[in-house]
Amino acid sequence: MPKVKVNDIQIYYEVHGDGFPLLMITGLSANVDWWDPSLIQELSKNFKVVMFDNRGAGRTDVSDRKYTIKLFADDTAGLMDVLGISRAHVFGVSMGGMIAQELVLNYPEKVEKLVLCSTFCGGKKAVQPSRKVQELLSADRSAFSPEEIIRMSIPILLTEDFIKKNPDFVEFIIQQFLKAPISNEAFTQQAIAITEFDTYDRLSQIRAPTLILHGKKDILIPPENGSILAKAIPNAKLVYFKNSAHELIEEMEKMIPILLDFLAES
Repeated sequence: MPKVKVNDIQIYYEVHGDGFPLLMITGLSANVDWWDPSLIQELSKNFKVVMFDNRGAGRTDVSDRKYTIKLFADDTAGLMDVLGISRAHVFGVSMGGMIAQELVLNYPEKVEKLVLCSTFCGGKKAVQPSRKVQELLSADRSAFSPEEIIRMSIPILLTEDFIKKNPDFVEFIIQQFLKAPISNEAFTQQAIAITEFDTYDRLSQIRAPTLILHGKKDILIPPENGSILAKAIPNAKLVYFKNSAHELIEEMEKMIPILLDFLAES
């Protein structure tokens, strides 16, 4: 398991494939095990795919520093430096999309193309999830086992229809999530970082070609947030997936070609 020292922590990372670097940034509580295997398989045919666990998650160190989205972006930039990657395409999902925004704003020279998936700008301009979803996210996690937490989370990540029709794949996802679950303390720190995140007033500064992907059935980060980002980021391209929830797994076979076409554009 490769780890490298970045700032004050050891970051776990994986590299798949060869070619121009494509940095994959995960979301709240997630790690490299959460990526859809079909997505990584297809991307690694064309790119050097670099995946890693954010501070506090998976196999990367927890730290005593106050977690912020900017700190996560600094970690990401530091990882690129350690791995000798001067510039890369950047794909961020959910909280990873927030990290990607801070990365391109603070280190524009490091980002070739930007892909923001199932994410938002934070702050007052963002559209928040329902109270029911917020209550689930803020529940006392110490009262539940990691498996119970994951199983409770599945309905806010995938559509009810997909869960019913794909029980074996859903169980596979659950087992992947359970390989290296986040601690309750680190989850709380990551969640607080999200509540304090806000890029809206700076989004007009983004110059990297940007693709925004969002599921119309996303109840965790409502789909209106995709439009907010697209209007604020110059020349951004927005693609909605009408049958997908937060993870876009429901329409992965549609998403992958759109992503590859965008990254291939000159």
